[in-house]
Amino acid sequence: MNTGLVSSRYAKALLKFAMENGTEKQVYAQVMTLHERLSSLPQLRELIDYPKHLPDSSKLELLESALGEEKMAPELHRFICLVMKNHRTRLLRLMFVSFIFQYREAHGIKLSKLVTAVPDTELERKLERIIKERKGDSVLFEHRIDPDILGGFIFEIDGYRLDASTASQLKSVRRQFIEKNRRIV
Repeated sequence: MNTGLVSSRYAKALLKFAMENGTEKQVYAQVMTLHERLSSLPQLRELIDYPKHLPDSSKLELLESALGEEKMAPELHRFICLVMKNHRTRLLRLMFVSFIFQYREAHGIKLSKLVTAVPDTELERKLERIIKERKGDSVLFEHRIDPDILGGFIFEIDGYRLDASTASQLKSVRRQFIEKNRRIV
């Protein structure tokens, strides 16, 4: 994932710092929360991104409050202070995206998309088990329900797509019939 050289380097430094202190899971969870909050709340993002709106201490308090009741990890706190000191707060979201990507890569976590017509946790477990057996990687599912596929599922991981949906099979059969009818006429 290309998030820029500066963002990537800062994220790499945060990951290394958190790993050295044994808090990478906590920092990862908090970065995920902060990234989600900054993505979903444009007003918060605007207050953090632009240097003229608030002093850095207020921005830090806002980010700490975005975590809710959980106390910010000291490594993440120091990292955010460093980013603010170096006047890079506009890149903070990109740093979080890069950190999430690098963390997942370092821990063998694959992000996948699963589309089903109805909720199916059993299918998730089966797919996760198969991937773990074959590649040794953990899988994070982005599960979406789409009744338009009629049945079956669509699974995407690492650029590969397995479309086992009823809708795509019906389209394939329809194409075959159309092709055969063209030959007859």
